[in-house]
Amino acid sequence: MTTIIRALATDASGHPDPSDIAAMTAIYQHHVLHGTASFEIDPPSIGDMESRMSALMAKEYPVLIAEKYDGVIVGFAYAGPHKPRAAYNQTVEDSVYLDKDCLGKGIGRQLLTALINAAAARGFYQMMAVIGDSANTASIGLHSALGFRHIGTAQEIGFKFGRRLDIVYMQKALQD
Repeated sequence: MTTIIRALATDASGHPDPSDIAAMTAIYQHHVLHGTASFEIDPPSIGDMESRMSALMAKEYPVLIAEKYDGVIVGFAYAGPHKPRAAYNQTVEDSVYLDKDCLGKGIGRQLLTALINAAAARGFYQMMAVIGDSANTASIGLHSALGFRHIGTAQEIGFKFGRRLDIVYMQKALQD
């Protein structure tokens, strides 16, 4: 499947495009309700997602969309602050989510590659992956393939769907 990677569209006043936000919300809600990549329990509303993405874009964090040539959005990725304290300002944390029917088709690799490049171009120094569920071998493999190194695992730190869940920490330098 050939996809186009682009920035989240905005209107003249800088607000995210409502159709992009609606598609992103639908993709993410599925992962919240059916997966362990996100530790959220209650899926966010379209308004919640619009607020989150607006806040990221206001601070010049990259927010990217993957869409098929027919305009159907099949995934998104963004970099956000790793931690709120000022000393972390040069480090970002990545998030990548795909439509449930588009997993394993290389779209995640395209999105994460573009996100790494966008974050590096903005001068960020490190990118962290905080992967929900150590059983998420697809995400761990994707990050490894793109040069992230495993730096630790927090064991049984989350609880969702009746399971204790680990968090896998991976890191990639963005500047030489």
